[in-house]
Amino acid sequence: MSIGHALIIPKRHEPNYLNLTNEEKLDIEKLTNTIINYQKMKYLQGGFNIGINIGKAAGQTISHCHIHIIPRYDGDMDDPTGGVRGVIPSKQKY
Repeated sequence: MSIGHALIIPKRHEPNYLNLTNEEKLDIEKLTNTIINYQKMKYLQGGFNIGINIGKAAGQTISHCHIHIIPRYDGDMDDPTGGVRGVIPSKQKY
């Protein structure tokens, strides 16, 4: 886990992000920006990963949509090339 890792969880129960309403998605986008702006002031990080798992095959283990906002810190990985790592093991190193 990364210091500052946050989750956005919509109130309405919906497992699939793609089934959220446009209003819900816009609210998520606004909240994502608010969280990132706060994290930029609170922590000295180098970047962010924003992630959503949709479906069991994609690694979703909780049957409720949620969005990860993960601050990334300079030096927290030897080689951060490729962004979200580990999704396709053979593609981890570009």
